[in-house]
Amino acid sequence: MPKDWYEWHDLYKTEPRLQQRLEIVQEFITHSLNASPDGTIRVVSVCAGDGRDLLGTLKNHPRAKDVYARLVELNPQLVERGRATIESLGLAKQIEFVNGDATIASNYVGAVPADIVIVCGVFGNLTDEAQLSRLLDNLRFLSKQGAFVIWTRGHSQGIAHSDTVRRILSASEFAEVNFKLTATGDMGVGIHRYQGENLPQPKEQQLFVFSGVPNRAR
Repeated sequence: MPKDWYEWHDLYKTEPRLQQRLEIVQEFITHSLNASPDGTIRVVSVCAGDGRDLLGTLKNHPRAKDVYARLVELNPQLVERGRATIESLGLAKQIEFVNGDATIASNYVGAVPADIVIVCGVFGNLTDEAQLSRLLDNLRFLSKQGAFVIWTRGHSQGIAHSDTVRRILSASEFAEVNFKLTATGDMGVGIHRYQGENLPQPKEQQLFVFSGVPNRAR
């Protein structure tokens, strides 16, 4: 099993469900970019890893130069790899990779409210439904009205955990745009659109508590 999140990301080389999940996430990012109005597209990514979902999409997208993004990730090796990719794409002036705690609201100040919010690989690393509700509530700080929110949630022991996410989002002014399961049937990917008003200030400095360990792909 991987001992840290840098090693965990190497599972993308061998795990079909992660590969399939990434493909769907990039499909939804592409949809969000295509549906965005002319001009700047602001993107934030929570617990961004090495940014392969967004950066892999921008590599061949005609609106790459419109994107101004902030990716927040705690693992310095993943950040280093992500920054190298940004440089290779010629997007260093537009995309900022912050090596910091993605749970802290101040790491997003100046980059929000965003047009696209990526919260992938996060929900399965929260302790309980109360923490999930807390994070989903705080998405109103990260999201402008009309923003696309792209998220993932794994299933385990026959429990469709993504159903809980969809239920809470639908009750919190987030309209579902699309939802897909991987072909393996145990990874859900959703895209919602925020219909409410942006919160100019977070309710609390810590947006959520991340308690996961890299011992399984979720």
